[in-house]
Amino acid sequence: MKLGLIAMSGVRCYNKELMDFGLTLPGFLERSKVIASLPSLGLLTLAGMTPDDIEVSYIEVPDPDSLGESLPGEFDVVAISSFSSMIKDAYAIADRYRKAGTVVILGGLHVTLMPDEAATHADVILIGEAEPIWKELINDVRHGRAKPRYDARGTTFNFAESPMPRFDLLDISNYNRLTIQTQRGCPYSCEFCAASIRLNPKFRTKPIDRVLAELEAIKEIWPQPFIEFADDNTFADKRHGLALAEAMEGQGVRWFTETDISVADDPKLLKALARSGCAQILIGLESPQVSALAGVEQKGNWKQRQVNRYKDAIARIQDAGVTVNGCFVLGLDDSDTSSFDAVYDFVEETGLYEVQVTLMTAFPGTPLYHRLLKEERILQDGAWELCTLFDVNFQPKHMSVSELENGFRELVGRIYDDEFVAQRRRRFLKRRTELRQDEAIQQREP
Repeated sequence: MKLGLIAMSGVRCYNKELMDFGLTLPGFLERSKVIASLPSLGLLTLAGMTPDDIEVSYIEVPDPDSLGESLPGEFDVVAISSFSSMIKDAYAIADRYRKAGTVVILGGLHVTLMPDEAATHADVILIGEAEPIWKELINDVRHGRAKPRYDARGTTFNFAESPMPRFDLLDISNYNRLTIQTQRGCPYSCEFCAASIRLNPKFRTKPIDRVLAELEAIKEIWPQPFIEFADDNTFADKRHGLALAEAMEGQGVRWFTETDISVADDPKLLKALARSGCAQILIGLESPQVSALAGVEQKGNWKQRQVNRYKDAIARIQDAGVTVNGCFVLGLDDSDTSSFDAVYDFVEETGLYEVQVTLMTAFPGTPLYHRLLKEERILQDGAWELCTLFDVNFQPKHMSVSELENGFRELVGRIYDDEFVAQRRRRFLKRRTELRQDEAIQQREP
């Protein structure tokens, strides 16, 4: 049996004006391009769980239009993975495969949240985490007894049994980084979040030895890789995070990950990060305005309670030698047009090394989408192509759609201005030099 693993990749921005404008700015869309160029770790993991006698191929489709009348390979079975913004392209390819007689499997976050929609384009849909049911599913498919749905939502996958992803299926020359997942889930519950907590809400960490084993497998095809930990919140568990950072020391790799602002509260962890090759951490700050964050985190309003210590926390992290990529969300319900200047002023004051600005996006199946749909503020129900983080798919509460779009575009131009970016880089390097000089003086003193 021939199995094709099809990953929909590429950058999406439905607003052509913004897309054209953004492509003239070196920093804008940079993070999105990185994400889009990452291989599908989920599909590679399923490949690692597939019996050896099944011929497996991994294929990425960055631009469905480039396929023309052809399909990306001839297979008996295909499993297709896609972001919400590209799901309609994935459906179109799935329909073509089915017409050609190929068995189509659809799974992932979007399919889990919109199973009835996905089922109309597949022979089999996989709901929830794939690992607990993949072997059963693929065995049923090969013996012609596949069920229309396999639902793992009542099962929590044990990360101690994590399979080895098939990194060997990749042409490493196509990537500037590869991914390893060290944890799944998050202790917080942000209304707009469309990450793995929507597959399974339980927070879990992967044993360090399993993480290192995956790193060694990557080193076999790329001796000095750049690694991105594909986590929701790598250091939510500080004990596990410290063990991970200490284990990365001496590995000879540079790495990047995402976490929350509380990482600044652990001096021992910060020192370990600096020694371990951690190049940067992305932190979801969302907004520097206290009022804007009201209710964003639904369990205990945690996000709003952190705002007043953002500046000090960023300074502590960057003083430790780890750059911060501050992520901001424009269009939050309790924000208005003043939010654009507020973000710029905050970035200027804190000297954030890297900045990512996105628009609040109502992703399918999230609490945010359900609420806005009920409030009749979703601009077009089912317009998943707008779920790009750079397109507006809802009616803002305290400004018009055009005000949000124009304010976002103007902020992007200011934030990613070459001189403003260079200014922040120089500030970070100057501060690092000053700190090293102070340390050298202290070491010489009796």
